[in-house]
Amino acid sequence: MKENRSKLVLLLAVAFVLCSAFRADKPVVTIFMIGDSTMANKKLDGGNPERGWGMVLPGFFSEDIKIDNHAANGRSSKSFITEGRWAKVISKVKKGDYVFIQFGHNDEKADSTRHTEPGTTFDDNLRRYVNETRAKGGIPVLFNSIVRRNFVQPQDASITKDIRRTPGEKEQPKEGTVLFDTHGTYLDSPRNVAKELGVVFIDMNKITHDLVQELGPVESKKLFMFVAPNQIPAFPKGREDNTHLNTYGARTIAGLAVDAIGKEIPELAKYIRHYDYVVAQDGSGDFFTVQEAINAVPDFRKNIRSTILVRKGTYKEKIIIPESKINISLIGEDGAVLTNDDFANKKNVFGENMGTSGSSSCYIYAPDFYAENITFENSSGPVGQAVACFVSADRAFFKNCRFLGFQDTLYTYSKQSRQYYEDCYIEGTVDFIFGWSTAVFNRCHIHSKRDGYVTAPSTDKGKKYGYVFYDCKLTAEPEATKVYLSRPWRPYAQAVFIRCELGKHILPEGWNNWGKKENEKTAFYAEYESRGEGANPKARAAFSRQLKNLKGYGIKTVLAGDDGWNPVEDGNKLLDVKR
Repeated sequence: MKENRSKLVLLLAVAFVLCSAFRADKPVVTIFMIGDSTMANKKLDGGNPERGWGMVLPGFFSEDIKIDNHAANGRSSKSFITEGRWAKVISKVKKGDYVFIQFGHNDEKADSTRHTEPGTTFDDNLRRYVNETRAKGGIPVLFNSIVRRNFVQPQDASITKDIRRTPGEKEQPKEGTVLFDTHGTYLDSPRNVAKELGVVFIDMNKITHDLVQELGPVESKKLFMFVAPNQIPAFPKGREDNTHLNTYGARTIAGLAVDAIGKEIPELAKYIRHYDYVVAQDGSGDFFTVQEAINAVPDFRKNIRSTILVRKGTYKEKIIIPESKINISLIGEDGAVLTNDDFANKKNVFGENMGTSGSSSCYIYAPDFYAENITFENSSGPVGQAVACFVSADRAFFKNCRFLGFQDTLYTYSKQSRQYYEDCYIEGTVDFIFGWSTAVFNRCHIHSKRDGYVTAPSTDKGKKYGYVFYDCKLTAEPEATKVYLSRPWRPYAQAVFIRCELGKHILPEGWNNWGKKENEKTAFYAEYESRGEGANPKARAAFSRQLKNLKGYGIKTVLAGDDGWNPVEDGNKLLDVKR
């Protein structure tokens, strides 16, 4: 007995180790960034729009890559070492990590705490960064400085200083159309050391020079910190800064940088991603709120998707995607939650009840909407009807999304809408999937939090399909023991469960007539090969059906409509639909 117990303990220990290995936290690779203010993270106080290009870099990589940005304002390759910043970074570097190195702006400064000389001390510092990174098994990458926006020819060969002006404080030199270099031979050191030591080199100066020269003296100001007076609390008198980037500039330049990185470092290329807009609460994106990003999408942008990344965070907003914002793809990082706490009996500004439709946290009206890895939540709690997501859009596709709430969680609103949910999680209590739309739920997890009804379709008379669930799993909290698969909100309600695993919380009769005997004549409720403790075909309500085959119930057939929409095979590919 004792021997068997020892074997059992050993087996459990092995199982724990294996499970821990499979649960290893991502990311597996870190990109450390060291450099100056043009790369650094910035404070957001007072609506400060200044960004280093490294600050926005996380929005260009998948979550398999972690960006750990240690670049700091005012630092040179020398002061970054003497202040102990490099020691902190190198102590964290592990095998396979990357170190992105970009200095130069402050090495040019005259003060002895920062100044280095290209060809000697500057090169020596870069060699140290490279060699010590390699000694830890890391991969160093050298960058030279981004361009200063300087359309005024220097009076001599000296290095131009960073200039930050208050608008109108003194007359400015007249700008021409040619962009002049201000870094001199400091640009050569990273290139030379990279060649000498066999290190990848990214010519950030050429990338940014070409961009700024192409834009010219007027348009290029949009990249840099040109702020009009009385516009931003952080700079009440305004600012004119030819060195430091604003949000748009940092995002633009980071996008060009990652393209170069992907070309030079194939191992990182597979992790690179480009989105039209990034939403992030830490300032690493284009916007702080999801609604701002949606509003920025051009109206009726045809034949192409507008992609929005929502970085990790809880965004408490009431989101509306109007009909004009077609073809939006909303992609979330793990932990991206869109939430609000309205409910039907909550008063609006006029003292009226919001009602069920008015309670939703998110409204989706535009066709060809796609969401992936997003949580849609109504956080008001068990207070009656409180919608998490109101979907009126046609050809709406949700992949790996979560819908959280209690009563009336997911409102499939429009009679003309087709909706597809793949590998989604939906929870609630009463009628928590309800509405008029034709909707397919494929491999979804449907969770009852209390006794109630999973669905309440209101399918129109004459419609061929209502709700169809394929290979879904229905579970419940322990206190939920009396749950119906559906009740008909309208007489011609339709719901079909195909090959679904039903927990013991599903009542033997399975289906409810909403207290109206006449509904039994018009509603279409059916199952095919249900399994699990809640599968009980012999005890089901007499007005429900057990399908003998799946003729007419292929997902492609259910969703095809007149245009042949097939999200299972085509994913979120756009159809050639005239609008």
